[in-house]
This record gives sequence, C-alpha cells and structure tokens, in this order.
Amino acid sequence: MAGKNKEAELVFCPLGGVGEIGMNFALYGFGPPNKREWIIVDCGVTFPDATLPGVDLVMPDIRFIEEEVENLRGIVITHAHEDHYGALLTLWPRLKAETWMTPFTAGLLEAKRQSERGAPEIPVNIYHAGETFEVGPFKVEAVAVTHSIPEPVSLAITSPLGTMIHTGDWKIDPEPEIGPLIDEPRFKKLGDAGVLALMCDSTNAMRDGESPSEEEVGRSLRKLIEEAEGRVAITTFSSNVGRIRSIAEAARDAGRKVLVLGRSMKRVIDVAGELGYLDGLPPFVSEEDYGYIPRNEMTIICTGSQGESRAALAKLSREEMRDLTLTAGDTVIYSSRVIPGNEKAILAVKNGLIEMGIHVIEDDDALVHVSGHPRKSELKRMYEWTRPDILVPVHGEAAHLVAQGSLAAMSGVPNVAQVRNGDLLRLAPGAPEIIDQVPFGRIYKDGDLIGSEEAMGVRERRKLSYAGHVSVNVILDDRYELADEPDLVAIGVAKADETGVDLEDIMIEAAESAVNSIPRARRKDLDLVAEAVRRAVRNAADDAWGKKPIATVFVTR
Repeated sequence: MAGKNKEAELVFCPLGGVGEIGMNFALYGFGPPNKREWIIVDCGVTFPDATLPGVDLVMPDIRFIEEEVENLRGIVITHAHEDHYGALLTLWPRLKAETWMTPFTAGLLEAKRQSERGAPEIPVNIYHAGETFEVGPFKVEAVAVTHSIPEPVSLAITSPLGTMIHTGDWKIDPEPEIGPLIDEPRFKKLGDAGVLALMCDSTNAMRDGESPSEEEVGRSLRKLIEEAEGRVAITTFSSNVGRIRSIAEAARDAGRKVLVLGRSMKRVIDVAGELGYLDGLPPFVSEEDYGYIPRNEMTIICTGSQGESRAALAKLSREEMRDLTLTAGDTVIYSSRVIPGNEKAILAVKNGLIEMGIHVIEDDDALVHVSGHPRKSELKRMYEWTRPDILVPVHGEAAHLVAQGSLAAMSGVPNVAQVRNGDLLRLAPGAPEIIDQVPFGRIYKDGDLIGSEEAMGVRERRKLSYAGHVSVNVILDDRYELADEPDLVAIGVAKADETGVDLEDIMIEAAESAVNSIPRARRKDLDLVAEAVRRAVRNAADDAWGKKPIATVFVTR
C-alpha cells in the first residue's frame, strides 16, 4: 500500500459545468496514473435552445469514465437541481455505480422515475448533512449549506493526499425559509485541519456584496399579496420549496387560498410534504374549487417562469385552460431569474398577460427573487473559513471563473487553477498542473435515444428548420429519356418567388433541364443524374428565394 500511495496522484476532472452554467459532472481520481480509482460528483443536464430543434435534454459526454467504469467506485449527488442530478436516470445504466444522495433528492428521483417510461431503478444510499461515508479511496463528509432547494450540501472529500471541498451550489443565508444555516463551524474546522483544494461555485462571482436572504423575499412577497386587489399568480422554480412555503404562508396570512398548477411543481410538493417541509400549512385547493373562490381570496403558484409553452403560466396567458382563467386586474409575479436563452419565450408570455390587462411584477419592480449562489463577500468568507491551498473555480461561464480566480488571488489564496471541461488537473503531489485532456463534449436525449449531434441527426434537422426539404422523383424510360415530368414535394419551402411564380414549378423546370443537359449515354449513371438534379433544384430555389433547401433525389427507370 505504501508503494502504491507513493506513486499515487490526486486528480480532478470536470466533464461538464466548467466554462458553462449547467450540466455539472465532476470526477475525482486517486491512484497511480495507470490505475486510478474514481468517484463522480453530480450528474446534471442542461436544456436545449433553438439551435437544437427536437432535442429533449443535453448531457455531458461521459465516454472517458465509461472506459474506466471498472475503476468507478461511486456517484455522489449534492442536491436535486436538474443541472446537478437530472441526467442520472439516463446515464446511470452506462455506469451502474453505487449512488449516494439526501432523502429529498432520493424522493424526487423516485417520483421522476415513476413518470418516465423505462427509467431504471437506481439503488440509492441515503446520507444526511453532518454524516461521513466512504466511497472507494475517499472519505466523503456532507456539510450543510443554504441554497434554493432543500438539503443542499458541500462535500469534504478526503484522500491520502489531502482534503478537497466541493462546494456544490451554496450561499450564506442568515434567514433561510427552510433547512439549517450553512455550517460555518464545520467549514472552519476543516480549514484548521487543512484544505488542499476548494472547488467553488462561481455563478455570482462578478456581483459585489452578499445575496439577500430568502426571508427578505418572503416579506416582500407577503406585502405584494396583501396589497393585490384580484387574484395573484406567482411563478417560480418548481424545486424552490422554501419559496413555495413562503408564498403559501403569505397567502394564508392574507386570508387567501392556494392553488398549485404544473406537474413538476406538484411532484416537488408531494415529496416535500412527505418529508415535513410543508408542515403547518393549510391544504392547497383543487382546480375544481377555483371558480367558487372570490378573486381577492385566490393565490396561484404555478410553473412557467422560463416561458415554457406547455407550462401552466403560458397556458393561462393564452387562455387555454378550460376552467381556469386570469382576468384584467389580476397580478402575476415572476419570482425567478431569467435563464439565458429564455428571454424571448418569457417576453412572449408576459406580453400575452399584459394584453389581458394583467399587472406583471418582476425582479426589477420589487424583491421577488434572490439567487441561491454566493456573491463576492460570501466567497471571501468561504476562503477565510477554509483557507485552501488551491482554488478551482467551477460552476460558471468563462467570465465567472476568471472573476472568482482574480478574487481568490487578491484574497490571498496561494494557488488558483483555471480549468475547463475535459482538463485533467493534478492536485497532488506537487503544484497543481493540468496534465492531460480527456474526451468531453455533449450528448443528446432525443425521444427514446441518446447520442451525439451527428448520431441523432441534429445538424440536418437544424438545416431543415432553416430552409426546408425538397424530394424529387425522376423516372427515365428505356431510352433514358424523361418518362414524365419529375414529381416534387417541398416541405418548409416558400410557395412563390417575388413575382408570384410557384417555386415548385421553378424547381421542377430546373430538374427537367438538368436531366436534358446530360448526354443520353451518360444518363445510364443514375447517381450522376441524381446529383445533377439535386444541384439544379437547390440552385433554382436559391435564385428565386435566396435559400437552398435540403434536396433528396430518386432516379429510377
């Protein structure tokens, strides 16, 4: 063992979540370079934007650890946000490693499993903040932090070459709505014992000061609910149980009933209720009761804060819910932040509400949301508590990572290691150093299948969304002349050019000309004919329309 440890290295390698916000997936390895033992911390997703038409989820490419799966000792999840655990049901069958998580995370995972066709049943080890457990060569201690979800933890990961603290998502909230305070004494004791490296959340590293408390948000929401004249609908992230509780308490104190809309929110509330996080609140009313409750006695908590077209708030903005409506004079509060990329969708829903005469309140108007991530002053306090030798900024885009690196250096942290997805960082022995880059990237869940952009046909789908598709069928007779006019079907293509001439007619004429321009003897090469027709059709569309559709040509005789 002594000889093995003499050759051993301690390494860190993110496959997601570093250089981006979302899709968190971190590897910690210990052992000699040719025989490292690994653990995974978090297994998250990110969500597709308009450049990925049809894709359901975006996940990290994990082929590196798949190739090392015989040396994978376990998976530890820090909390139940989708960007930290949302890929687990999809990727676990490729890993089949022992898995640890808190009761709330386990409850949400099981609820999600039951709602997804064919989802695997994952054997789960439950841990609580304050507990320590062993995963392969590592001793893992869960340290309580505050965040915008129940039971978030940082992980103190101890190896023979030193202790690392993986903060996960955290902030310092002196008045959290639910859950304990951040465990400052334990972080200080870890610092006293010696912390080799701090892998630290960078999301708000560009913001000065400290994040407002969740309790302050609750007080602000209470005032808005009390002053509202009609119904109040509040949209927030489904997982923010503390926010849901503070809204329900404010509604109760204002003499209002609460209705919950949205499957994901109901799922979270069911799990939170079973674990006691909603104890003491009056029961939520059903949708059948809605029409019998006076407007000034109704509060709705609903999904849809990011403009999702199928979420409850979007349906309300389009008046698509049969028995549930908002009317002029009602109030909608966005108790959430805008996730980059969702701006247009959110604005569309807001405009729909405003057209209905709804009063819309967002973060610029009142304190209705607060981030669950640390600002500069909170980061400095974490450095003071833990006194790491190495700071590794994670969970952020490049600007956030660089900002935290500069802050740590100015705060006296001896070493700052800037890494990105795929970098293999040696933490010990010796000075921190990137010693390799492993395969990394993105894979996509698309319907029931999982694969790369190429394997899922995403690139071609993107082209189709831009310029449509044209199918052409050319039939040649025994003399290799056109037996009839080519058949052409165009989907997603403009109907006519600027003079009103039918674009399909233009492309059919181009196809005929292409065939006729080929000497008859050479028409025996059907592939040559097909390629000539394909080019001619695309060029004709480009001349008439300014875009080249994808074209598929069949030539038969």
